[in-house]
Amino acid sequence: MAGLRGLAVGAASVIAPAYIAEIAPAHIRGRLGSLQQLAIVTGIFASQLISYLLAHVAGGAEQPEPWGGSAWRWMFASAALPALLYGLVSLRIPESPRYLVAKRRLPEARKVLGDYVGGDVDGRVTEIQRTLASGVEEVHLRELRGPRFGLLPIVWVGILLSVFQQFVGINVIFYYSTALWHSVGFSENDSLLISTITSITNIVTTLVAIALIDRIGRKPLLIIGAIGMVITLGTMAVCFGTAQGSGSDITLSPGVGKVALVAANLYVFAFGMSWGPVVWVMLGEMFSNRIRASALAVAASAQWLANWAISTTFPALASAGLVFAYGLYATFALVALFFVIKGVRETKGRELEDM
Repeated sequence: MAGLRGLAVGAASVIAPAYIAEIAPAHIRGRLGSLQQLAIVTGIFASQLISYLLAHVAGGAEQPEPWGGSAWRWMFASAALPALLYGLVSLRIPESPRYLVAKRRLPEARKVLGDYVGGDVDGRVTEIQRTLASGVEEVHLRELRGPRFGLLPIVWVGILLSVFQQFVGINVIFYYSTALWHSVGFSENDSLLISTITSITNIVTTLVAIALIDRIGRKPLLIIGAIGMVITLGTMAVCFGTAQGSGSDITLSPGVGKVALVAANLYVFAFGMSWGPVVWVMLGEMFSNRIRASALAVAASAQWLANWAISTTFPALASAGLVFAYGLYATFALVALFFVIKGVRETKGRELEDM
């Protein structure tokens, strides 16, 4: 069952940004694309809050609930309801106009464009037809082949954006936050509460990204976010460099612990207003109509692999010292900063047919 859930989440992570980019008008595409990240962080907050409440009622994650079953089992079961709602709502959304044009269902494409995009509908249909003229139905992964290590340069940009989004360690904060803060002196309930507060921070900061992404652009937000992550991750590394003990017995002095907690939330702020939503927006819009689905699938696959690599290596890195772990993530953030400056082009306001 876990494998089926993973397949479903992986498919949604590819389809959602591509669909949003293809249905959204160019001048608000960044804001609408950022809604995916808002949905993700809202879901994280809801899951953290439900987990906190279930553990609080039971007296611990492994304790039985008054109505039966361990708290952690109910934490897993609670995910079924939003999944059901997601499926039902998906039945009501219109088809992508670019998909309809590719399938030569032009009247339906014109209706969707007229209802949701507006403007010169016939001209837009003609432009989409031009970009798909070489036969989109025949597109395969081999279409991504190019001169740069076997792939087109734009595909490598998408892959590296995806990898850096994970290599800065954001999912360590969410996957291991409870254990992390428990290890530095907080109780289990305090740790769950701090994780919930961190999720709220992520929601608020994603709203900041939605307000800014179509005003100042994608690239400036990525640069600002990378600088913020370098500073905050570096601060966390310094704080944990003063820790006493090892493994689950790590302790920080009260003053340093507060600095680490503030730095962690500022790090979430820096990520949430930049790399969290902006990477998903760019993956949906940076590729041409012909290769968008295939290239996005490759980039998203790289992102999930990077997520797995960071998540599975953190326990070993933490046992070697959190100063090393957070120092490594800060280094990745610094490399990501230079990559964006050198290799990423702005996509704000451009039609997908111009990519």
